[in-house]
Amino acid sequence: MPPPAEKLQQLEQLEKELANALQAASQTVLELSKEKPSLKQAETFTSTFLKSLETVETGLSQNITYLTQVSTGQAHEGSSYASQKMMQMAWHRLKHSQSRLNDLERLKNKQIQENNALLGQTEIKPEPPQEP
Repeated sequence: MPPPAEKLQQLEQLEKELANALQAASQTVLELSKEKPSLKQAETFTSTFLKSLETVETGLSQNITYLTQVSTGQAHEGSSYASQKMMQMAWHRLKHSQSRLNDLERLKNKQIQENNALLGQTEIKPEPPQEP
């Protein structure tokens, strides 16, 4: 698939083609609103409108298909979506692990302080080593 700049150019071209279709439609309506319309002229404008509309529809369908592939993570050329998603998930797991480790460290330190406080209240003193 083309890089993003080319995709934008394709969309700009489709926008111009849509403007051409609307111009042809307005010319058709204008021709038919005349007192003596030229059916040949109206048919030409109608044909131009339909051709432009078909081009726009085809181009938009192709772009929608491309965007569907990108958003569902299917492999396609030029996409880094899957890699970015994997990196984002790994980063999230890392942050969660760090947060959990910090919580466990706080709990450990709190438990040590409580144990030290209990030992200090009961004043249990270790026995001195006996000499032989």
